[in-house]
Amino acid sequence: MKDLLSLILLSYQSEERLKDTTLKTVDYLRKENIQFELIIIDDGSKDRSFEIALALENEIDEVRAYQLSKNFTSPYVQFAGLTLAKGNCIQMMPDDMQKPLDVIVKMYRKWQEGAKIVISHHEVRNDGKINDFFSKSYYKLMNRFSDIKYPPGGANGFSADREVVDLINKNISPRNTSPILEALRLGYDPVFISYTRPSASHQSRWTLKKKLKLAMDNFFSSSNFPIKFITTIGFLTFFFSLVIIIAIVLAKFFGENKLFGFPVQGWATIIVLVSFFNGLVLFSLGIVAEYIWRIFEEVKHRPGYIIKKKENEKQ
Repeated sequence: MKDLLSLILLSYQSEERLKDTTLKTVDYLRKENIQFELIIIDDGSKDRSFEIALALENEIDEVRAYQLSKNFTSPYVQFAGLTLAKGNCIQMMPDDMQKPLDVIVKMYRKWQEGAKIVISHHEVRNDGKINDFFSKSYYKLMNRFSDIKYPPGGANGFSADREVVDLINKNISPRNTSPILEALRLGYDPVFISYTRPSASHQSRWTLKKKLKLAMDNFFSSSNFPIKFITTIGFLTFFFSLVIIIAIVLAKFFGENKLFGFPVQGWATIIVLVSFFNGLVLFSLGIVAEYIWRIFEEVKHRPGYIIKKKENEKQ
């Protein structure tokens, strides 16, 4: 079907809301006369989420349910969904309805008009002053120092054409990156849609640890600025060291052991310089290690995610 929408529902510990979200989504898309498949992917939940998803699959023709072997986190669920999708327009949606269904339809209509990539983002962020500050700072950092350009406040979802999805599935490793970042990197001109996110009644399962890991993965996979920064700092430090060495030698031989009028005893200068350069070296090694660790993960060729097999899979 040419206009088939593959909607990938990201499910994790969602037994209390999965059925309601699915029924509302199916009913809304049917009323909009959209041909669709709803792919529910459970991210290794420990509750009854997948059991409920299987029941929905048996009850609703458009629903397909899958489960990952463990909790891989949202980016890997999205990559898994891209490999399972059969439609020509592919979108992601959360299980808590924080992306309104009318936004999903608007993104689909933009695709029908010819947009290869459609990015959704919040008009404003209302996650608390501290979270808002770090989110805005992170996306400013990404836009300034990486080859990816996010909309204001960052992107929180995307719609992609089959052409884009095929490129991602064929050429992009899912490890230590995210589908939306890779979609933006491909060079297609994205269309942006902003919306006001509804408030959530439940606590976010997107923990600080997961946020930090994703932020670092995205930054180091899309920016060579840290490596260039090390090179620049190394050059400046080398130049600075030469100036210091020359100044100390001149003070030793022509200044009666004084530097700019201050007596040079030796031990303080040595401690300061050794501490400074050791700290600089360790900092630089830490940045290099972040890149090397990601190379190491990549060359092991371990799967980014594992989709469990199931009996009587719907065709």
